[in-house]
Amino acid sequence: MSESCWFVYVVRCSDNSLYCGTTVDLSRRIKEHNVSRKGAKYTRTRRPVKLVWSTEVFNRSEALKLELKVKKLSKKKKELLVESNDFIGLLSKQ
Repeated sequence: MSESCWFVYVVRCSDNSLYCGTTVDLSRRIKEHNVSRKGAKYTRTRRPVKLVWSTEVFNRSEALKLELKVKKLSKKKKELLVESNDFIGLLSKQ
């Protein structure tokens, strides 16, 4: 059985904070963050959220590893990631 593609994403919340997560269905997940109780507890109180960055990875393991790296970035570096979309460059300079 082949694994489905995974996405690592960053959303901007209404308070200008950034939230990073993983999913196999990006549009469904963004909708959940905005209207469902299935959205992350963090984003439920900061609606609406807007997708500002995403990348596709091959499997869940790689998605979780990348998510952790993005979460460890400072807010300034996350903002640079959103602006430049150069996650490889930013993550290698960590």
